[in-house]
Amino acid sequence: MTDSATAVSPETAPFLVAALYHFTPFSRAAEFRQPLQAACEAEGVKGTLLLAHEGINGTIAGPDAGIHAVLSLLRAQPEFATLTHKESRASAMPFLRMKVRLKKEIVTMGVEDIDPLRSVGTYVDPQDWNALISDPNTVVIDTRNDYETAIGTFRGALDPKTKTFREFPDWVKANPALHDKPKIAMYCTGGIRCEKATAFMKAQGFEEVYHLKGGILKYLEETPAEESLWDGACFVFDDRVSVTHGLAEGDHTLCHACRQPLTAEDRASPLHEEGVACVHCHDSRSEEDRLRYRQRQHQMQLARARGTRHLGS
Repeated sequence: MTDSATAVSPETAPFLVAALYHFTPFSRAAEFRQPLQAACEAEGVKGTLLLAHEGINGTIAGPDAGIHAVLSLLRAQPEFATLTHKESRASAMPFLRMKVRLKKEIVTMGVEDIDPLRSVGTYVDPQDWNALISDPNTVVIDTRNDYETAIGTFRGALDPKTKTFREFPDWVKANPALHDKPKIAMYCTGGIRCEKATAFMKAQGFEEVYHLKGGILKYLEETPAEESLWDGACFVFDDRVSVTHGLAEGDHTLCHACRQPLTAEDRASPLHEEGVACVHCHDSRSEEDRLRYRQRQHQMQLARARGTRHLGS
């Protein structure tokens, strides 16, 4: 999060952020992990990339040249030749380290035999999204988790209030009324969750299933604020915490006790103690917890004074 007094415009912020995913059969995940890790470190790139038999997913940040070099390496792999990505900028490096991890799924739903390469919903470009979700015959579903939807969502969208994406299939099965309207429109941050979610919906017998191409990030990048049907900010999984229209950095911070995004109003609450507790977790933390968090917060402040970052930040 950037202080409003020292805000940097998205165009001039020094770090390039690339969000990417690509569903493809990828049997070389284990052997490719270390070369990819080494390439990212050599280029000064940080973030997280997940590799699995179904493809790649993640977000990385770094100097422009470094990000472009890593993307070129990825696209040099036959499996990722058509990989696309979304770009934004950050005023400070939004990641602490680089992690390339092997996973069973690149986005974890936990349902066997759901393959977006075999059956998936229809992509809808951002410029066509408003018309679709304004159609009274459309049910709009936010496939993100509760802490994400809490700070921003499309008008009229259903919020499943899931804690994890694994809960989404059970929510669908518990809501037969979703079949009452012919069209289902789904969205998520960058596109990957709703792509797998639409594949699941098709497997459940829904016929007209649509999803926002490029996710909320692409919509906020391309849609003028005065034409937007998005309210609030979009949660992102890095130190910026949130972005708004034009992919400008939002004003949210993260509670280091419960990992919930905090608004300026949240931070002004008497229940808020930086790094220790917030309005969301104040009543669920013991005094032992708070003592431990205060010690961690003290170490973080010392690291900040030295111009470094504490590993717990």
